[in-house]
Amino acid sequence: MASLPVQFSRNHLSTPSLSSRFRRSTEQRSFVTLVHCSARENGDDDVQGIKKSLFPTVKELGCLACAALSAFTLTLASPVIAANQRLPPLSTDPARCEQAFVGNTIGQANGVYDKPLDLRFCDYTNDQSNLKGKTLSAALMSGAKFDGADMTEVVMSKAYAVGASFKGVNFSNAVIDRVNFGKSDLKGAVFKNTVLSGSTFDEANLEDVVFEDTIIGYIDLQKICRNETINEEGRLVLGCR
Repeated sequence: MASLPVQFSRNHLSTPSLSSRFRRSTEQRSFVTLVHCSARENGDDDVQGIKKSLFPTVKELGCLACAALSAFTLTLASPVIAANQRLPPLSTDPARCEQAFVGNTIGQANGVYDKPLDLRFCDYTNDQSNLKGKTLSAALMSGAKFDGADMTEVVMSKAYAVGASFKGVNFSNAVIDRVNFGKSDLKGAVFKNTVLSGSTFDEANLEDVVFEDTIIGYIDLQKICRNETINEEGRLVLGCR
């Protein structure tokens, strides 16, 4: 499982890759020890036999392990819809926009669902009660309007919000995990005490966004700091250099 970022006084940094490197190096040392011990027990004449019988198996297992690790990493790091994939057709359900008031009751944070939570082009402007605390995992939000809405304590794991509008939205105490905010408008949005992990903001408008006590990983912080729309106060709070 991915490690959670650690919250510090102002900037919130984590190094989730250290544990994986430590495990790999430990596994490599354990393998070397195994081969050397076997050679000592069986004698030098058996070393070649050990290599012939052991190394093909290790190689095959290594390939399987690498494939599994790569798939696991992509699953953790990527939003529910990859950049090179097409979105599903727009839902024809006449009550699809109201589904946000119920949320994703099955998938929760892992983004699994019985049917897509399709909120594309819906208008939730200034909604102050229906979205608060809802689980919107794996929601499709492209072109939707949430301007001025109260979205405190929402869970938006693996949501796809490219081109959506979140101007002045209150995301306080929310879990914004692996959300794609590409080209979205977040002017004046508030991320106070918000978990903001693995999310992307490519070409998004982050003007006057409040990043107060935001919990964010180091790599994610570096990416956000490259956004030129963040004002000086926001960069100072984030610790951008």
